[in-house]
Amino acid sequence: MTSGNMPCGLPRGTARRGIQGGMPPRSQGAGPCPAREGEAGSEATVGRGKREAGSPSKLTGPEKGSACPFIDIAARPAVYFFEGMTSMKLILRPTRIRAAGNKAKIIEEFVGRVNSQTSALSVARMRSPEGWLEPGQRPEFDEVTLVLKGRLIVRSKRRKLEVREGQAVIVKKGEWVQYSTPEETDYLSICHPAFSPDLVHRDEK
Repeated sequence: MTSGNMPCGLPRGTARRGIQGGMPPRSQGAGPCPAREGEAGSEATVGRGKREAGSPSKLTGPEKGSACPFIDIAARPAVYFFEGMTSMKLILRPTRIRAAGNKAKIIEEFVGRVNSQTSALSVARMRSPEGWLEPGQRPEFDEVTLVLKGRLIVRSKRRKLEVREGQAVIVKKGEWVQYSTPEETDYLSICHPAFSPDLVHRDEK
């Protein structure tokens, strides 16, 4: 551990600031990193914390001797960054994205054009029901899909793959592809550049 740094890697004296709704409030049961509420600038905050203008939220900081600042992942805002460390963002919660297909499916975007205003890359968690089928598409992005639970069927013009739990598949941009789930399936989708309805080019109905 370098001098002047907290064990979690946040330099001492670094202010924290949130966007899209101000700082997150404290939750009960902080676990290994106990926290207490403090007004902006108090000793309970990390360094000299700032509160967003017009936000009623309070900063949350560690007790003296705590290993790291506690951040409530169930609190707003969706994206949380460290002032003076603009290359680092913490995504507190995803945004639900409308899904295509014959059945209702849950898409939660953590990183992308909607939730983090990131155009280079998108990361989304998908939870798809048994029997879900998406229209074929020829996207303008590479897509990596990692199956966490269940099975994902990936069809191209030349082959059909069954991707099982713990396996991943890469589909290059410009390739026609169709996804389906023969059972309830939980998986991650990473797109480069970030997913956009304008780039997916689904088949005409």
